[in-house]
Amino acid sequence: MLAISGVHTFYGSIEALRGVDLRIEEGEIVTLIGANGAGKSTLLMTICGNPKARKGEIRFEGQDLTNEPTFEIIRRGVAHAPEGRRIFARMTVLENLQMGALTSNPENFDSDLAKVFELFPRLKERQRQRGGTLSGGEQQMLAIARAMMSRPRLLLLDEPSLGLAPMIVKQIFEVIREINQQQGVTVFLVEQNAYHALRLANRGYVMVTGQITLSGSGAELLANPEVRAAYLEGGH
Repeated sequence: MLAISGVHTFYGSIEALRGVDLRIEEGEIVTLIGANGAGKSTLLMTICGNPKARKGEIRFEGQDLTNEPTFEIIRRGVAHAPEGRRIFARMTVLENLQMGALTSNPENFDSDLAKVFELFPRLKERQRQRGGTLSGGEQQMLAIARAMMSRPRLLLLDEPSLGLAPMIVKQIFEVIREINQQQGVTVFLVEQNAYHALRLANRGYVMVTGQITLSGSGAELLANPEVRAAYLEGGH
């Protein structure tokens, strides 16, 4: 479904991604783990076209996305729930969801809204409330729901558990599994909570300073001594 080949991304003269190769098959949950500053968020943003890859190629369902504008990438079936949620704080929950649906057929809006309210019943209760007044967990739910309103076939999730209480983290990961298994959406998950992410994932990659250094099944990476030492020791 997604094939990334030899991708280099720069911020000015600083090389953030250094020849990344990565693949995601349809129906998978694939996770990317790594330390802060490793380039994980940059990779997701590069897939979405901002910043552009300076070298290499990004192909989605056989189509070259490397130089496509972001709105066209979303229209083709890729959605991004970014790190830090980045909801529209002054808009209501419903208005945020309407923004997420801009690239979709308006005839699908009511049925898509019903689906995200089924995933996140709390958002249905809060639909007239401004996004900025929601709790952190509710804002994360809204960020994912807004992405789902574009009817993606590939969902990019950047640090969905960041700063959330353990009980909310558990709910978020359960929803990610449901999105994948019940709605058939392929998921590419960037997550610092390596234990939960690798347990959820079919496959995983490890990124260090802009390069992929390890890959394997979720179970293989959980058992890998290097991964355990770097990302799992000291508790889950």
